[in-house]
Amino acid sequence: MKVKSIVFCALSLIIAIRSFGQDTYKPTVANQQARQWFTQAKYGMFIHWGPFSLPGDGEWVMNNRNITVKNYTRLERFFNPINFNAQQWVAIAKQGGMKYITLVSRHHDGFSLWDTKYSDFNIMHTPYKKDIVKQMADECHKQGIKLFLYYSLLDWRRDDYQYWTGRTGKGTGRTVRGDWNNYIQFMKNQLTELLTNYGEIGGIWFDGYWDQMEESKDHRVTKINADWHIREIYDLIHRLQPQCMIGNNHHNTPLEGEDFQMFEQDVPGENTAGMSFQNISNLPLETCATINNSWGFNLVDTTYKSHAQLVNLLVKSAGNGGNLLLNIGPMPNGEIQPEFVERLHWMGEWLKTYGPSVYETQMGYIRPQKWGCITQKDNILYIHPLKPVNNQIVLQQVPFKKVERAYLLKTKQQVKVSLIGKTLTMPVQQPDADDPDKVIVLITK
Repeated sequence: MKVKSIVFCALSLIIAIRSFGQDTYKPTVANQQARQWFTQAKYGMFIHWGPFSLPGDGEWVMNNRNITVKNYTRLERFFNPINFNAQQWVAIAKQGGMKYITLVSRHHDGFSLWDTKYSDFNIMHTPYKKDIVKQMADECHKQGIKLFLYYSLLDWRRDDYQYWTGRTGKGTGRTVRGDWNNYIQFMKNQLTELLTNYGEIGGIWFDGYWDQMEESKDHRVTKINADWHIREIYDLIHRLQPQCMIGNNHHNTPLEGEDFQMFEQDVPGENTAGMSFQNISNLPLETCATINNSWGFNLVDTTYKSHAQLVNLLVKSAGNGGNLLLNIGPMPNGEIQPEFVERLHWMGEWLKTYGPSVYETQMGYIRPQKWGCITQKDNILYIHPLKPVNNQIVLQQVPFKKVERAYLLKTKQQVKVSLIGKTLTMPVQQPDADDPDKVIVLITK
């Protein structure tokens, strides 16, 4: 019996080791290259748009107003974005200095912006009758912009989504409790379409995982109410397009198989919006943020961020080694509202001068401080004095022995710095509305 027990234990251990090896995600060379590109890109455009844009009350209108599935479906008949122009949308992003676009292909309301075989609630059943994802994919490929696709794991519409254990979508009138496994298969089918019919996709941006999470007061996850089959879904994506990056906006430590980590409405390390309780991982990082306070089109939200606030978001994200994914919520007719266009254009012009301090940089040797932040590229340090005190910055424990040259990035004017031991002192200019980040370049040795 002892021999049998030993043999059984040995076999169990072998199986466990093999299973562990199979379960451990190892990114492909193509995926690692995609991650490297992503960390260098720094700046992308987020697009929240669909039938939820029609009421002009944000993308959560179905949940917030407890609109039933039957009534919400009627929006499909009114969604006719005759002024949508994929070429123009992509051009605005490109001219604005953005390197990629993340398009909401399906939000929590369950509407699909492409010609899908697995749901009747899609763009082909609207008066518009044209595949939005295809138009955006074709134009992104043409203009050299990478396309990422947002895909909601949560669904306020389907009966087979496990809404009875979820946190949202309680007022949409569903009474039938369908088969959860059927819902998982539905998602796999749709993701297969997106990763098969639209050319190379840069990444899949998941959202809604949190709907089935129970949290304690300190925001630790205590229970997951549904089996998301996450690794099956992730493995499917990586099998269909190995380079395709996966991120999941669950506000927690990244799960096995994820390729980047996002922070909603905050740069990594901050939590002013009350949603970023997760630790910063070693994965590529991304801040997603709105220009006003809404993701989807909102008629009454005029709280537009200033140019300086947008620069701060981009630069502090880069100072943490991450990207900024800046959102627009186009109008129902397909036009991008002028307040967004003006700000994107301004940022593009700013980046023509200050782009070297953002693109292809790494996080500074210290994380962002109250006065601003640092980005680096090899032996070059970019000092971003966003909110300096007393017109000077003092850096402690600098990782270099000598400053060969110091100058303002915009004017190339020399800056006199003092390096004593490991302490560097430099004068800085206060930011203003026209020039909110008067970057200093340090060539070090």
